[in-house]
Amino acid sequence: MNRLFGSKSTAPKPTLQGAITNLDTRIESIDVQLAKINAELQTYQQRIVKMRDGPGKTALKQKALKVLQRRKMYETQKDQLEQQSWNMQQAGMMQDNLKNVMITVDAMKTTNKELKKQYGKVDIDKIEKMQDEMADLMDIGNDIQESISRSYDLPEEVDEAELDAELEALGEEVELGGGWEAESSTAIPSFLEDTSVPTFLDEVPASAGKVKEAV
Repeated sequence: MNRLFGSKSTAPKPTLQGAITNLDTRIESIDVQLAKINAELQTYQQRIVKMRDGPGKTALKQKALKVLQRRKMYETQKDQLEQQSWNMQQAGMMQDNLKNVMITVDAMKTTNKELKKQYGKVDIDKIEKMQDEMADLMDIGNDIQESISRSYDLPEEVDEAELDAELEALGEEVELGGGWEAESSTAIPSFLEDTSVPTFLDEVPASAGKVKEAV
C-alpha cells in the first residue's frame, strides 16, 4: 500500500520565518552573481574604450550586451524575491498582532469572569438600604447637635435697635435721678421713716429713741 499511495511524510512543516530565511539566502546569492557581472561589464567597458572601430570592437560589444541582459534578468529576479520576502514579513507581523490580540482577549475574558464572580456577591438592595440608614443617622445626629446647642431663656433673635433704645432710656433715668450711687447712698428706707408707736404698746420703748438718734 505504501508503494502505491506513498507513506505519510514525517518532515516538519515549513514555517513563515523559515520561508523568509530561504528567500534572503537566495537574494544574497543573486547579489554575488550581480557583483561578478558588474565586474565583467567594467572590464568590457575598459577594453571597448581602448579599441578602434572594427569587427573586434563590434564582437566585444555583443558580448557586453549579453552580459547586460543577464544582469537585467538577475535584477528582475532579485526584485521579485525581495517583494515576496516583504509580503511574508507583513504576514508575519499580522500573525504576531493576531497572537497579541488573542492574548488580550483571553485576559479580558478571565477578568470579566472574575468581575462577575465578585460583583455577584454584592447585593445592591442592601447597599441602598445601608445608604438610606446612614442618611437617617446623619439627620438624627444633626437634630441632636441642634438640640444640645440651643440657648436657654434667651431670644433667638435680638434687635440691636431695641437694645440701643433701652440703653439710652436707662441713661436718661440715671441723669434725672442724680445717679444710682447717690440715690442709694442718701435714701432712707421706708421702714425707718415711720417712728410712730404701735397701738398695741402702752408706752414708748426706751430703745426707740436710740434707734431714732442713730438714724
